[in-house]
Amino acid sequence: MIPKFEIIKIGLSEIEQLRSISIETFVETFKDSNTEKNLQQFLDEAYSPEKLKSELENPNSDFFFVIFGEEIMGYLKLNQGEAQKESIGNNALELERIYILKKFQGKNIGQILLDYTIEIAKKKNIAWIWLGVWEHNQRAINFYLKNGFVQFDQHIFTVGEDDQIDILMKMEVDK
Repeated sequence: MIPKFEIIKIGLSEIEQLRSISIETFVETFKDSNTEKNLQQFLDEAYSPEKLKSELENPNSDFFFVIFGEEIMGYLKLNQGEAQKESIGNNALELERIYILKKFQGKNIGQILLDYTIEIAKKKNIAWIWLGVWEHNQRAINFYLKNGFVQFDQHIFTVGEDDQIDILMKMEVDK
């Protein structure tokens, strides 16, 4: 039987898998750009079971795994309303995370998750999708630019004790 690709909404019962893939994808992507101490402090705070439980229970946040067969390839986190990291407005959807395991990168998974996000925004009649991307993550910046996002601001994203700059990007959702 051929494994089936799917995107599934996740809840509290998947918290350990979410924690594991959150840590693994963040470390794969950012370990060479941060000190071990700052990275560990960030992981302990951002992906603690308590923090993830709180986020999973927030009615304005949604998490989705992208799965092929039995294997989790990555995940998506979306925020609306007060769950957004910036006050962009009620008619906006924050794409907080598209995190994909390194072994699955370059296989169009990011595009599939972005397209899924756009479909959710359309169903909810959302006007804007926005996100923050690290200023030195040129690959991600290029991906979002290619998909119609434009830079509109920046904010601080702290990893441990290191304040880094995220470029804020947005795109209008075609109705």
